[in-house]
Amino acid sequence: MSEQTMAMEVLDERVELTLVELCRASRADEQQVRVWVLEGVLEARGVSAEEWRFAGAAVRRARIARSLTQDLELNTPGVALALDLMDRIEALEARLRRAGLR
Repeated sequence: MSEQTMAMEVLDERVELTLVELCRASRADEQQVRVWVLEGVLEARGVSAEEWRFAGAAVRRARIARSLTQDLELNTPGVALALDLMDRIEALEARLRRAGLR
């Protein structure tokens, strides 16, 4: 799967990427992605890193995690907290939109 194809298909939650494909699409270091999976920043299906499969949405999450790590110099727990808070904000904003309040 080419990077261009992955970029276009990444929005489809049914797309599954391997560890290598996720790293390529998100421009994240493989070792860092392994740490993020072990610390719960990213979700992977499969037992070992060789078997891991990531949903398409993991590309966006890995890109944000990479940016938080590099640009803001956050450690892994800080990245996990920031992403959790961003997820909560996004969910609240969706609820407001559904309620017609935003």
